[in-house]
Amino acid sequence: MSRFGFGGSGSVGVMMLGLSLLLVTAASSAASSQGADHLAPSSAIDIRVAQLTDTSFKIKEAAAQAIAETGAETGDPRAIPLLKALLVGDLYYRKVDDRIVYVAPAGNSSWALTDALSGEALGDVGRRDLRKITVNNRMRSALRASIAALTLASPDPQLRLKAAREMIGSDDPVVISAVRAQLAVEDDKPVADALALVVAIADLKQPEADSRLTAIEVLHGNLYPEAHNALNALLGSEEDVAVRAATKAALDAIDRKRQLNGSIETLFFGLSLGSVLVLAAIGLAITFGVMGVINMAHGELIMIGAYTTYLVQQLMPGLTEWSLLVAVPAAFLVSGAFGVAIERTVIRFLYGRPLETLLATFGISLILQQLVRTTISAQNVVVQNPSWMSGSLQLNPGLALTYNRLYILLFALIVFALLLLVLKRTALGLQVRAVSQNRAMARAMGVHSARVDALTFGLGAGIAGVAGVALSQLTNVGPNMGQAYIIDSFMVVVFGGVGNLWGTLVAGMTLGVANKLMEPWAGAVLAKILVLVFIILFIQKRPRGLFPQRGRAAAD
Repeated sequence: MSRFGFGGSGSVGVMMLGLSLLLVTAASSAASSQGADHLAPSSAIDIRVAQLTDTSFKIKEAAAQAIAETGAETGDPRAIPLLKALLVGDLYYRKVDDRIVYVAPAGNSSWALTDALSGEALGDVGRRDLRKITVNNRMRSALRASIAALTLASPDPQLRLKAAREMIGSDDPVVISAVRAQLAVEDDKPVADALALVVAIADLKQPEADSRLTAIEVLHGNLYPEAHNALNALLGSEEDVAVRAATKAALDAIDRKRQLNGSIETLFFGLSLGSVLVLAAIGLAITFGVMGVINMAHGELIMIGAYTTYLVQQLMPGLTEWSLLVAVPAAFLVSGAFGVAIERTVIRFLYGRPLETLLATFGISLILQQLVRTTISAQNVVVQNPSWMSGSLQLNPGLALTYNRLYILLFALIVFALLLLVLKRTALGLQVRAVSQNRAMARAMGVHSARVDALTFGLGAGIAGVAGVALSQLTNVGPNMGQAYIIDSFMVVVFGGVGNLWGTLVAGMTLGVANKLMEPWAGAVLAKILVLVFIILFIQKRPRGLFPQRGRAAAD
């Protein structure tokens, strides 16, 4: 029994052992006292569970102890839920046949029953038809030790690690005893580190200064909040000079690591914001650079991509995990089609007239907003996140990276690489670069510039739709969502260099990181204002941006 850590002290362990031996002789009579056929046991744990209905606390304590030992020996998954339910008072039995059950509220005066051994649903009964299996303080202490030892003795390292983390901060002597026993034989490093943390926090309360110093050394630089809180509490009450100095050094090490993690987290948030800006601006960079069109409807093309994602999810009920894979090409095609239509019906008649183009595309943006309000909804709609984009990647106890922003960062880089490949390795890309550098010479060489303009505008609009898919996972999807990104997109394009993809990437990431670095001390609004002021000053020195476009047309 000692190897499982089931005893809070030596005398308690001996007494439990004696009760277990006595239980062997009483098992047959106790089992036969259960009248219902379903209690005829088929395994050792079934016999012990049946004995929990006995009125004697000694018999129930021995039965619980035997359940824990049987679970440890056989790996029966029913042992831990049974013991936990017994500890918190959630284990009952039916008066009519003494069947052990779990209960769940089913109404004002009824409970839904589940067989504790088989998991079978037994329907609803009135609360007076059940009786709780009660425990006393002695049993509670033994149960806590049994549960701790049983979970820590699991063959699965992940289950042991989870159990150890749940015990961090516990000062229950019985639990700590079980943790010490498991730590002595633990061979998995992450589990051993978690167990050592449990023991170290508990040892901060030891009367011996050497024990406290040893515990402080273990906690030095540890990022678990429980470790920081325990050291803070010790610093406020410690009288020993050496212990106080060691505690202060340990807390300083934790604070330095927290600052480093905070900087990494800020950088990640800046890069994720930058990836959003790149996605929103990269389509605009193409159309603005090739065609010289100030497209104020670019934000609405992003909105159309987001609404396409919403409609795809509506058409694929129950398939949220796969909907984004369908929404990406769908949003590209839908937004691209809108872009080609806008270019063919409006933009083609306004080349060389930037003011009229700006006013016309602004009017188109209002039309698209009203179209969405009329056909779909004037209110924001909900786009669900797939499970693989939920949660966070826990790098350490003080640093977690959310999956949705991490995936969008990777997605932005993939879109950038594919677009670069199209422009550098395809005939369309060659024609786009030729028209952007010298439209007259491209026409003289036989390039159909009108067709290139339409396809270029459609390509930029399609990428804006893809950006809408990504933004639907981060923000509300509504008729006005595009307005929040149009100004930022123009800032990225102008800062990076009109028509230069690498400039758009560098500018977007730079502005995203700068914005997040300033937010903690300047606030979100003032940070945006400072970024805008910086761009205005930068343009005064370099009006063509970080990476100016090359070619005769650009020089003009």
